[in-house]
Amino acid sequence: MTLESENSAAPPSSVTAAVLVPSNEMPEGSQKVEELDFNAFAGRPITVDDLVSGMNHMGFQASSIGEAIRIINEMRAWRDPETGDGTTIFLGYTSNLISSGLRGTFRYLVEHKHVSAIVSTAGGIEEDFIKCLGDTYMGSFSTPGAGLRAKGLNRIGNLIVPNQNYCAFEDWIVPILDKMLEEQEASKGTENEINWTPSKVIHRLGKEINDERSVYYWAYKNDIPVFCPGLTDGSLGDMLYFHTFKASPLQLKIDIVEDIRRMNTIAVRAKRAGMVILGGGIVKHHIANACLMRNGAESAVYINTAQEFDGSDAGARPDEAVSWGKIKVGADSVKVYVEATACFPLIVAATFAKESPAP
Repeated sequence: MTLESENSAAPPSSVTAAVLVPSNEMPEGSQKVEELDFNAFAGRPITVDDLVSGMNHMGFQASSIGEAIRIINEMRAWRDPETGDGTTIFLGYTSNLISSGLRGTFRYLVEHKHVSAIVSTAGGIEEDFIKCLGDTYMGSFSTPGAGLRAKGLNRIGNLIVPNQNYCAFEDWIVPILDKMLEEQEASKGTENEINWTPSKVIHRLGKEINDERSVYYWAYKNDIPVFCPGLTDGSLGDMLYFHTFKASPLQLKIDIVEDIRRMNTIAVRAKRAGMVILGGGIVKHHIANACLMRNGAESAVYINTAQEFDGSDAGARPDEAVSWGKIKVGADSVKVYVEATACFPLIVAATFAKESPAP
């Protein structure tokens, strides 16, 4: 190429061909990206509806939050034309979320019967009761573990739980376990023989805590089943382990088979099934697998930050569940890639709590 051509008034045709590629027309009705204009709200308070409607077509995870809100509202609005039954809504969440202030949001949903069944982890059960017995505090993600251990303090992310809270939990739960064992043994060979399951244990503990701050107190009051297939994987497991020594040679028996039948039966009998799952692991899969028994849920909202690249179920997008028959082909679904405490209060405000019940 000569110096004269390099200094010409027009760029080389190969450059313009590479950069200025002509576009096809967008399909008719294509949604334009919209921007949230705070000038539009001047002189009045900004509402949840203002924010949500402004985020719906913003793009990225703002639009995913808008999709989650739409799907949940459609779950809530649906009614079976013959029976009038609504959607059976399965709510799942991991233990860290009960440890956080999001616990109050779950309590609200259960108190007002917005969900049909719950699945959580052992920590998601015990931490609810523990917070009735002692406070959880704000800390820092960077606080060194060795120093906390020396002080008897336990860190959950940027939360701090004094170990004394777990001691108080032991003092509270052991007499209840004693009574449950006594009832189990006294019922043997009778017509009403007691067969404890994780959901029955949680129901009993919800009754015993008798505290309106508790999610599982309201689950007990409203007869909403709470499933926890990994009941022993936490402080509850520690307490059950210690109790085997105290009660020896007798032992409290907890049957997981009865609970899987109960959980799956709820899914099978549902006129329509919806999943709202915060986090992954056993919580996410237990709900999805129950919905497999009915050839999939009709709608699903996943909220977690896990990625799919390692093949784990935790990070899997809804479409992977479609391949297993856990979500129906053509179902309404979305995965929101946002840490749950940062988005679920907004989602609940725009859905379940939109028409708040009278105090």
